[in-house]
Amino acid sequence: MSTPLGDKIRAERKRLKLTLDDLAQRTESSKSYIWELENRPVVRPSADKIRKIADVFGVTVEFLLDDEKQDPSKSDADQAFFRRIGRLDATKRAQLEKFLKAIDDD
Repeated sequence: MSTPLGDKIRAERKRLKLTLDDLAQRTESSKSYIWELENRPVVRPSADKIRKIADVFGVTVEFLLDDEKQDPSKSDADQAFFRRIGRLDATKRAQLEKFLKAIDDD
């Protein structure tokens, strides 16, 4: 019997058409670890692993851990996006700003 977290991980992984191996590689985990998160009745993933999984899915950690939320909202996706931007170094952030200006010019 899986947990709500496991159900969300499986659903988001399948929505993105990722295999267990794909998600494991992108989160620096093993295939068996991802399988356990999806299928075990009790799981205790580290905060770092949950953050990496959330980043791959483009959702917030809060969405993954909230048993009441079944689908990520636009707000969840926006928060995840802006957190990723916040973690960029100054050079990459400047490149992103330049790119955004280029596509935003009318």
